Amino acid sequence: MGQKGDETRDRLLDAAQGLVESRGYFGTGLNQVIEISGAPRGSLYFHFPRGKDQLIGESVLRAGRSIGEALEAMAGSGATVAELVATALGHLGDRLEESGWSRGCPVATVALETAASSDALQEVCSEVYASWERVVRTRLDGRPDADDLAVMIIALIEGALLLAKAHRSRDPLDRVARQIGVLLG
Repeated sequence: MGQKGDETRDRLLDAAQGLVESRGYFGTGLNQVIEISGAPRGSLYFHFPRGKDQLIGESVLRAGRSIGEALEAMAGSGATVAELVATALGHLGDRLEESGWSRGCPVATVALETAASSDALQEVCSEVYASWERVVRTRLDGRPDADDLAVMIIALIEGALLLAKAHRSRDPLDRVARQIGVLLG
């Protein structure tokens, strides 16, 4: 695929990601994706021949990888897990606040809305969460409870994002960051 094709595909993925994060899977229509991306209708079906689930799945994977790469970069800098989580929550909080409290986690809404009805999207969401857990688990290397702690930390982050969105406040994010620091010593 040429540069123009890649750019069109990226615009479609960007539009889908933004819509899904702010409106959810069921609140996102393909016509909206086309309108926001400025891509021709035929391009949507060319790049995503399996339709909406393929488009949303790839946008979730892409967004998840982006966050995973940021976590890996922070982990590679020698940050402790508590520092990694505090930094991640700070960035996610900035993103949430800047969007008017509409854009939280790029995975959570899709997981909540589709995990029971779409095996393909459930697998994508599971893959993204597992990749984030691996980054955290790697930083907890040597602890016998690393697997459990990694899942708990991701769950706390997700819960904090949900509460921050519901309260329209960063306070839950700050509290979770502090408590993870206390928990991990």
